[in-house]
Amino acid sequence: VLDFADYRYDVLVCTTIIESGIDMPTVNTLVVDRADRLGLGQLHQIRGRVGRSGRRAYAYLFHPADSVLSEDAYERLKTIGEATQLGSGYRIAMRDLEIRGAGNLLGEAQSGHIAAVGYDLYCRLVNEAVAELRGEPIPEPPAVNIEVPVDAHIPAVYISREAARLEAYRRLAAVTEHVQVYDIRSEWIDRFGPVPEPAESLLSIGRLRVECLRAGVSEVVVTRRGGGGLSSGGIAARLAPVDLPSSRRVRLRRLYGERAVLKEDSRELHVPLPADAGGVIDQIVKLLTDVVTARAHDDARVQTS
Repeated sequence: VLDFADYRYDVLVCTTIIESGIDMPTVNTLVVDRADRLGLGQLHQIRGRVGRSGRRAYAYLFHPADSVLSEDAYERLKTIGEATQLGSGYRIAMRDLEIRGAGNLLGEAQSGHIAAVGYDLYCRLVNEAVAELRGEPIPEPPAVNIEVPVDAHIPAVYISREAARLEAYRRLAAVTEHVQVYDIRSEWIDRFGPVPEPAESLLSIGRLRVECLRAGVSEVVVTRRGGGGLSSGGIAARLAPVDLPSSRRVRLRRLYGERAVLKEDSRELHVPLPADAGGVIDQIVKLLTDVVTARAHDDARVQTS
């Protein structure tokens, strides 16, 4: 170590012993193998061995590409990657406390409200309570009610940890842009492997939610028609609230026929859909993009055709 510090060697290969306060200001690159095996405190201390002077420093944390990270390992690496600002030690300590659990003085159990809902959600609930006491308005997330007869859920065999499944549901329910759905899917593949079909359907519902927000639609209800399965009688979709100018009504009739009805008083759009025209969710998304949120030049094209 002393020879390396005296510039006699360009590369130092060592164990985690370097986390113990060794100060080498001229070192600007750190490579950590099997970072998934190290604790959050270790990662923070080891990363602090570089960038200790005016030089720009880099820390590369590697884990096996052919294996799925455990929940705790993923959370540790995610935290260390996000906490890059000066003075982030407190944030890392709080996150480490949440991952490992605070426990109690006389046993191993973690208890209290934070253990029940998670640190992030607990902080949000506290902030909302403080805002309510101060008389400040609490922003409400946009609500979209979607009822579709498809098997859409996250299997327990895919994400075994209940807290992680709840977090996945929460994030997907809060999406407002398609890129967020894409990022969630990419993260699932990276953490848990190929996405099973029920979870893919759930992601499709997330995309449908984004289209509903863009169209100002707060309710989508899909039911079976004809008393049989989807393959025999088709499906019927009800969307509300929906307001269509005359040009889009022409487009609606042209694409979906006379059975497509827009009720003026309730602002409900009722559209029968064929069962053999693709997935249920894909058909609803197509209805929203082709009719409800159709662009101005699309309307003009319908009028002139």
